[in-house]
Amino acid sequence: MSSRLVSVAIVTFNSARYIRQCLGFVLEQQYVPLEVVVVDNASTDETGAILCSFENRVRVLRNLENTGFAGGQNQAIGLCRGDWVLTLNPDVRLQPDFISTLVAAGESDDSVGTVCGKLLSMNEDFRIPQEPVIDSTGMFFTPNLRHFDRGSKEPDTGRYNTPEYVFGATGAAALYRRTMVNDISIGRDFFDPDFFAYREDADLAWRAQLLGWKCLYVPEAVGYHVRHVLPANRRSISRAINMHSVKNRFLMRINNLSGQQYLRNFLAITFRDVLVLGGCLLRERSSLKAFPLVIKNLRVAWRKRRAISARRRVSEAYMARWFSTQPVSFPVPYRLPGTSSKERGTGN
Repeated sequence: MSSRLVSVAIVTFNSARYIRQCLGFVLEQQYVPLEVVVVDNASTDETGAILCSFENRVRVLRNLENTGFAGGQNQAIGLCRGDWVLTLNPDVRLQPDFISTLVAAGESDDSVGTVCGKLLSMNEDFRIPQEPVIDSTGMFFTPNLRHFDRGSKEPDTGRYNTPEYVFGATGAAALYRRTMVNDISIGRDFFDPDFFAYREDADLAWRAQLLGWKCLYVPEAVGYHVRHVLPANRRSISRAINMHSVKNRFLMRINNLSGQQYLRNFLAITFRDVLVLGGCLLRERSSLKAFPLVIKNLRVAWRKRRAISARRRVSEAYMARWFSTQPVSFPVPYRLPGTSSKERGTGN
């Protein structure tokens, strides 16, 4: 087993319903050495009291205000000392070998900066359903710049049982190589703090791809996630999250989208933009606040764009192959530790 330190970075905000059980499963991981850092974003429920009971085993930082998932994770990662950092939502339950499996896979390929496992859906009481349903097996992008979790809400019938390279990982449970964290951070920020919450993991995955880092999906590493934010349940999501979703769609584009890619997918992107704007005008007027915020952040976003573009290491053709109406993945050309030859990828 690797002797490299792994850090687990968790951001909480009114997470009393989940955090005790989440930390319990983290502390039962087979992998050593392991450290856990929790940033609490000014919770007003019992989260703070629960975290007190873990302070002899977990480092806790308490914010006086909510800095969002992106800001909180940046704080946590800044405190982490590990060679690998696992960002983890408090509503995630990990199998005991989750971290050890991901680390072993990631250590086998220096070009891999992100490693993700198979996340399955879980009930809010942290019980595992009898019939497994997929939450995420990695991230993919469509030509109109929407991003989705591969296999989301599909029964786990074995379709995603092959190790593969995928576009990126959901931030709910993603293992990041420290070398990549240092390489792709803009200033001190790994996640873009202007995103606050939602799409920050997709923006990060896009930036990592542009700078030449791969994301490896390892199905043998299994976790369970209580998923709240889905396109299908947008009406039940808070107004603030929906507004950030709209804002971040455009910030992510400014950060990462090349002129050639925009022209290549102009019709798909424009059609989606019209739908988004129309939805804000007709059904979700609270999200109109997103557009002044995009304008407010425009100068800073363009500085980030220039910094990313100046260090880009991959071709337009390489990036173009990732954007498809169907999930895209590519085969792993070697055998991963702990997998059989029958599980080696063929690509999709």
